[in-house]
Amino acid sequence: MDWQIVIQAVIAVLLAYALFLLGLALYARRHPDVISLTDALRFGPDLLRLIRRLAADRALPRLNRIMLGGLVIYLILPIDLVPDFLPVIGYADDVVMIAVVLRAVVRRTGPDALQRHWPGSDGGLRAVRALAGLGGPDHDPDDV
Repeated sequence: MDWQIVIQAVIAVLLAYALFLLGLALYARRHPDVISLTDALRFGPDLLRLIRRLAADRALPRLNRIMLGGLVIYLILPIDLVPDFLPVIGYADDVVMIAVVLRAVVRRTGPDALQRHWPGSDGGLRAVRALAGLGGPDHDPDDV
């Protein structure tokens, strides 16, 4: 195995994650009413834990768990629809895939699954609910 390729890949992932965190931090500073800076910085790891917890929940329909497992594989694979090294738009396909899968899970299981498995703060949960196509707490799940 060529270690230079592995090292370059690790550096690229770390740099991309740092840019992601910087973007979230800038957004949180401009919109403190939506999400706090701390919540924004924790959002990525919390979202990955949510996806893992949902995929492991045997109470969810099998198709949902398969879709979540496929999402994890898609996020891990280095081949994307839009290459990750492209600034800003490189992660757009990942965000779209996460949103599509979360919306499908919510349609089949209801928003309670997000609430039950969310490991982060209330601000982060509001962001995940928005990503999944849910409005506020009074949102009708049939509208998803």
